[in-house]
Amino acid sequence: MSSFSDLKPRAQSRGVPSVATLLTWFMPGAGHFYLGRAGFGILAFVIVQGLYLLGLSLSDGMGFQFLQEELRGTFSPGLAPEAGNLGALIYHVQTYGFGGIDPQPFPAHVVLGSTLTAISGILNVCLMCHAHYEARVSKDAVSGKLTPALPVFLSWLVPGLGHFFMGRRLRGILIFMALVGCLVLGTVLADSSNLSRERHYYYWGGQLMAGLPAMLLQVAWGAKQVVTRIPYAEAGLVFGSVAGLLNILMMIDVYREFLMQNGGEPTEPDPMEDAASKVIGAARILS
Repeated sequence: MSSFSDLKPRAQSRGVPSVATLLTWFMPGAGHFYLGRAGFGILAFVIVQGLYLLGLSLSDGMGFQFLQEELRGTFSPGLAPEAGNLGALIYHVQTYGFGGIDPQPFPAHVVLGSTLTAISGILNVCLMCHAHYEARVSKDAVSGKLTPALPVFLSWLVPGLGHFFMGRRLRGILIFMALVGCLVLGTVLADSSNLSRERHYYYWGGQLMAGLPAMLLQVAWGAKQVVTRIPYAEAGLVFGSVAGLLNILMMIDVYREFLMQNGGEPTEPDPMEDAASKVIGAARILS
């Protein structure tokens, strides 16, 4: 059980990792302000929030109107990738919600806009990894050195690339083959209907966690119209979404791999890591 000592900074560390992570979740850059990295915090805020605002502008805030009426609820948007940028998500829901009573035509760039808001949430998760790591080690240990945000981002961008970058090349290749193969198989079975956020909102969100391969498939075949019944559509949706969800475990695993290789293991356990220890173990087994 966590004690009040978990809420105090460790010796020679910049701050409490859990606090830095949560602040970043609520507002990109806030965790870095807490750690004394004001310049980096401002840059992070501009990039991550700017991406979300650009997406809102292109989609006219209609990203959540893709949800079917029976799926709309108070916490429904919290299951979307945008949830990684919680402050922007709350603003989005408060300002636009699910739209008005009368249906409105979607803007021409609604797909691009909703994709950008989703990517903003994923980028903020990488930023949370950055803040968490910087909080747990001393200033001298971080200065001029690589942080786990890059391999975590690479793991999202291309499944297995983060492990390859960290020197675990065989593991990275196997992850790429397994997850991208699963994504492509799902797309074939679903006849590319899985690539439409409008048709399959939550499945699409899971697929986006497979990064660039999912986005490239969407650009190539995402606009294909469905003109007949697709026999294996449900199986395809599951395969595609599972590929992205498994990649979340790979992102967690590459973060742990970075800590092991760079001596970033804490002298005392952090409450957030205690809660994720079983997930990390499952990631290692799957990889």
